[in-house]
Amino acid sequence: MLGDEYGCAARANEQADGSGRQVATALLCGNALVEAGLTHLLTGTRFGVADRGRIGDSSLSGRADPEPALYIVDASGSPQQTITLVEDAKRQHPAVRIVAIANSFDLNLVQLAVTAGVDSFCLSTAGREVLINILELTILGEQVLPRSVIQSLLKEASTVPSCARTPSTSEHSASDPRVEKLSPRETVILQSLMGGEANKVIARRLEITEATIKVHVKSILRKIGAANRTQAAMWANENLRRTEKCPLVN
Repeated sequence: MLGDEYGCAARANEQADGSGRQVATALLCGNALVEAGLTHLLTGTRFGVADRGRIGDSSLSGRADPEPALYIVDASGSPQQTITLVEDAKRQHPAVRIVAIANSFDLNLVQLAVTAGVDSFCLSTAGREVLINILELTILGEQVLPRSVIQSLLKEASTVPSCARTPSTSEHSASDPRVEKLSPRETVILQSLMGGEANKVIARRLEITEATIKVHVKSILRKIGAANRTQAAMWANENLRRTEKCPLVN
């Protein structure tokens, strides 16, 4: 059913815009088997692999291949590794579309990846037709999420306590507008930084990995323009709404 729905949408759009042109596609994989598998799956499609990148290879540009229009990122590594790859790709090719592939997607990684520039997500358990349709939709400007991620988003939206939500404009009319850029999870982590808590402590309370916390902190620093945790805590002290201690979101 999923493949049929994607197939209809992709074929309809392809007919509408006449897109049958080859799409320069680059792979960013740290696993040779994953890379070989993706290359094989894309053989014979318009998403021919024009470039390949390895984890830790920062030289995404300056190659003889055409400038990529699409990156497929192996997101099965650490969150920090995935986000770094995405940020490097977007920095060197701002207009490129990005699809992340992994066996499963942690909601925290999805939030960070979208912020970094990922457009769509595909489970590695999906069939070839589903993968191709997701690539088609992504190139057309659409964003695709696995059903499991959507369900997690809906669940979190219904369970995040009000004190962890970003205050409304009326509540923060005189505060820094950068407050609005923070997600509920980032707001909670920033509140913890205000209290001087270490990443390990925050990770234990949130029941997520310390590596994920580090990625969140990096995202927070970037969004509010702070150079370090101390500056972030000082900024939060001035701009976050003072409430009673809020339970950390799971």
